[in-house]
Amino acid sequence: MRPELSDYEHLSAGKVREIYEVDENTLLMVVSDRISAFDYVLDTEIPDKGRVLTAMSDYFFDAIDFPNHLAGPLDDERIPESVLGRAMICKKLDMIPFECVARGYLTGSGLKEYKDNGTVCGIELPEGLTEASRLPEPIFTPATKAELGDHDENVSFDVVVKSLGKERAEEIRQATLDIYSKAAAIAEERGVILADTKFEFGLDTDGTLVLADEVLTPDSSRYWPAEGYAEGKVQPSFDKQYVRNWLNGPKSGWDKSDGTPPPALPGSVVEATRARYIEAYEKISGKRFADWIGSCV
Repeated sequence: MRPELSDYEHLSAGKVREIYEVDENTLLMVVSDRISAFDYVLDTEIPDKGRVLTAMSDYFFDAIDFPNHLAGPLDDERIPESVLGRAMICKKLDMIPFECVARGYLTGSGLKEYKDNGTVCGIELPEGLTEASRLPEPIFTPATKAELGDHDENVSFDVVVKSLGKERAEEIRQATLDIYSKAAAIAEERGVILADTKFEFGLDTDGTLVLADEVLTPDSSRYWPAEGYAEGKVQPSFDKQYVRNWLNGPKSGWDKSDGTPPPALPGSVVEATRARYIEAYEKISGKRFADWIGSCV
């Protein structure tokens, strides 16, 4: 008989995830359907979002040859029935205090910094790049982990070295770039561009670097359709950018500057966002989302 969620001690809650303690060595990570934008957790949830993120992480943990935090299958008997399909049994790790970001294309906060001074996280880039330009080679652009409601802050590699030591910092940089390159190649075969992504790493009891949390999901990555890609313009994406665009548009009536929380999302935005998440999983994995649900629930 499976346990109830209430049988486990609730340790923490993030924007999307809830963490419970299973025993002294393992955790239960539950992925909700919550969605965040502009450092707010919205009142409106996206149905099946938690399952999509779990499915995508599971696919890439299997596809990428690197130690990961999984400590059991997605139908593990320790997972309560109420969260099957959106929960993982994970190893307890000593987490690295940085978001490990890999960028293959210039957009977002990286583009803003580049326009200001020609660099991203202290890395000098060629002149003449613009929105969605492909970089000469992928770059490692770490960020500090912010508390809930705050912004992550981009930092230079030197900051990581000072915090972790040169050997560990270089190991993390190389792992980030290697995993990104492998995942980008997988996505490219499916007609999808992996523009950038962020990873979290931890250390197990013997000091081995372990890939943790979510990995290569539409929440932690920018995925663009390869068809129609052209630099110099904002690309359509398989992520929550649709939500951001609606919140920024006139129909939302939301003024970010006055400190009020975002409004509820209309049904059409919820449905379109759900469809984008599912499309990302199906295009990249080559699997039907409905079949995946049936296999683990």
